[in-house]
Amino acid sequence: MDIYFPIAGLPLNLFMVLGIGGVVGFLSGLFGVGGGFLLTPLMMMVGIPPAVAAATGSNQMVGTAASAAFAHWRMGNVDFKMGGVILAGGLVGGTAGVQLVGELRALGNFEFVMKIIYVIMLGGVGGAMLLESVHSLRKGRGEAAAELAEISEGLWSKLCYKLPWHVNFEKSGLSTSVLFPFFIGGLVGLLSALLGVGGGFIMVPAMIYIIRMPTLVAIGTDLFQMVLSSANVAIQQAYYNQTVDVLLALLLLAASAVGAQLGAMVSLRLKGEHLRVLLAACVLAVTVKLFLDLALTPSQPIFLTPVELGH
Repeated sequence: MDIYFPIAGLPLNLFMVLGIGGVVGFLSGLFGVGGGFLLTPLMMMVGIPPAVAAATGSNQMVGTAASAAFAHWRMGNVDFKMGGVILAGGLVGGTAGVQLVGELRALGNFEFVMKIIYVIMLGGVGGAMLLESVHSLRKGRGEAAAELAEISEGLWSKLCYKLPWHVNFEKSGLSTSVLFPFFIGGLVGLLSALLGVGGGFIMVPAMIYIIRMPTLVAIGTDLFQMVLSSANVAIQQAYYNQTVDVLLALLLLAASAVGAQLGAMVSLRLKGEHLRVLLAACVLAVTVKLFLDLALTPSQPIFLTPVELGH
């Protein structure tokens, strides 16, 4: 059964859309990630325009993150002061990203730029995750954890604490400069607008290993700022670029909610190291597909001057 999606500008099979949402939700529940970095490429693979895929992904992410953030707030895992600093950066980065999307669409280069960023980012994250997971399996959990603790005292962490404008964050139990959280928030906001991702796979490790926040507080705080940052991107994408397909987002959200519950149940039967290996394999598989799309002969030329916009 096909449904026409007006913003995406094409008919899609209802069960295929629900299947995409279910698969991404299952992976989110299985691996504990937002899934935006997989949702946007999957939507592109079935013919949804890149700009619509990214903007709709941000819209869908608001509902997913809000549910998880509420649960963490009830457990006392949200540092609102730190979240506010990160959110301020996210609003700046997200606003800049929305304007950049408009410029790239006017040039006709948005899909090309998006795929290059995805290949570089996912290739790096997936490769590093695979190496770390294999290393953990070989050396044992205790020794690997000790090495991660040593990394947290490395160059980036020391640099973060040498920056000016220190503020006490009582909930996280630390005092650090607001500059790095603001910067990383801006970077993730920019990526959210360009790629439709929540950025948790960048934000949470940075909060744990560089800022040195407690793990659960880092996760809860990231989800809190993600709700408002993604909402900012979704609203601006809808207003300035008209690229948010609400019907598509609602169907994906409904299916992903069911898939996430199934994924969470399966995750209880697997070890953390095995989960990270599987996640790395999924990330690298998407990277290879996007790289092949770039390497093969493009269906459209790359323009350096504005062209007539279409969806």
